[in-house]
Amino acid sequence: QKSWTGRLTVQKNIRTPYYGKVCAIRDMSFEVPQGSVTGFVGPNGAGKSTTMRCILGLTKPSKGSASVFGTDYSKLQNPARRIGSVLDASKQHPGRTGRSILLAAADVLGIASSKIEFALESCGLTSAESRRRIGTYSLGMRQRLALALAILPEPELLILDEPMNGLDLEGIHWMRSFLRDFTQAGGTVFLSSHLLGEMEKIADSVVLVGKGQIIGSVSISDLKGAGKGLEEFYLEQTASVSRGSVVNNG
Repeated sequence: QKSWTGRLTVQKNIRTPYYGKVCAIRDMSFEVPQGSVTGFVGPNGAGKSTTMRCILGLTKPSKGSASVFGTDYSKLQNPARRIGSVLDASKQHPGRTGRSILLAAADVLGIASSKIEFALESCGLTSAESRRRIGTYSLGMRQRLALALAILPEPELLILDEPMNGLDLEGIHWMRSFLRDFTQAGGTVFLSSHLLGEMEKIADSVVLVGKGQIIGSVSISDLKGAGKGLEEFYLEQTASVSRGSVVNNG
């Protein structure tokens, strides 16, 4: 995997069709260092999921632009092989088996089907579980399958939106170990989560957003050096940001 210093950028004021004249994101730009986990936290409605969707080209802004690796996602060569993502694990087709989803993805991406077993094993799903219909999966199993799909092409960067939702204590511990192993192998992770205690254990640094803007950032080592926890820092920085707020420029 190539070494890089990633810059995830949302330029100007992004207005999306979902919010009409409401400005969902304003001038965000932050570094996601290679080989690290960067957390993305903020109140509900702060713009976290919208930012991720814009970066991945899934939400087309009516104004503004988003970039990763210094360019638009659509202009990257083989973007689906460089960036793996999990945005909503619950949206998988309930009538398909986990294995059939992975086989279809491998075929589209030109990946050897032999890599499916490694992806399943890495994400804690057995061969028998992969042959079950997704409608029988728990949310935690769907999260594991979604992550297996994301890592199938051996990407450089993972963009994960609330990947620990639905995981039990054992699953959260597994996720922590998985992300640590991924970054130690040279991969990079950008993830959001409301579980600040877990984020403090997983992330190397954290970017805080509110009302569609960056309101603070900090490295976890600096927090610990100052004798603070992430929850304390979060509450200090977001004290003036009401839950569910977005910026209205209209």
